[in-house]
Amino acid sequence: MSDAYADTTVVDAVPGTDASVPDGAAKRLTGDERRREILAAVRAVSSELGVSHLSVSAVTKRAGCTRSLFYHYFADMDAAVTAVMDEAIDGFISELEQWNAGRTVGDIEGALDTVAPLFKRLVASGHELPSTLTSSSGALYGGFLHNVVQRVAQYICDTTVVDFVAHHELRIDHVYETFYTLIMGLLMYIRTHPDVPDETVKEIIASTLHIEGYTAKYPERRPGN
Repeated sequence: MSDAYADTTVVDAVPGTDASVPDGAAKRLTGDERRREILAAVRAVSSELGVSHLSVSAVTKRAGCTRSLFYHYFADMDAAVTAVMDEAIDGFISELEQWNAGRTVGDIEGALDTVAPLFKRLVASGHELPSTLTSSSGALYGGFLHNVVQRVAQYICDTTVVDFVAHHELRIDHVYETFYTLIMGLLMYIRTHPDVPDETVKEIIASTLHIEGYTAKYPERRPGN
């Protein structure tokens, strides 16, 4: 991936302070704050100029720090891009945690009603992930999508599924693999069909997991009927 990034050709096109800011000035910020500024600069440069123009020089100019400080936090630009993507995933996991905490125990249809628009927001917002980071490179997008899906699938298996099986029969095999496949398919479908109704997303989730019997639309499919 490294050869996808340019080096100094676009530095002057990126607004920011002088890239030769002394390390002493940079240290006025905490380490976490400086790291966040560098990642914000990666997002800004890639958004404005495209991933092919990402370079350490352009990023440090935008962040107002030295190259040596950049390399203090990141081994190379690949590592910085990965960190930006990880932050985006962390943002969605945080939303998923809030959704999970807000669920009413036993209200399966209510959970489906709220998780459907949550997945649509994930695709729409990208949690401040510049579209250029994923649209300009198939490898970047594939890696990002895989990381999103595996983390979301594992989180659901460790939390929501555990709650479900405490009260209901789980009617799917290969639980993690099923969730991985479902989430991957949903994200790809929503990305190409952004206007898909929430109700359609809800029904896809319910039928794939064989829990449509817990919805008002298919009461006859409820286990035990």
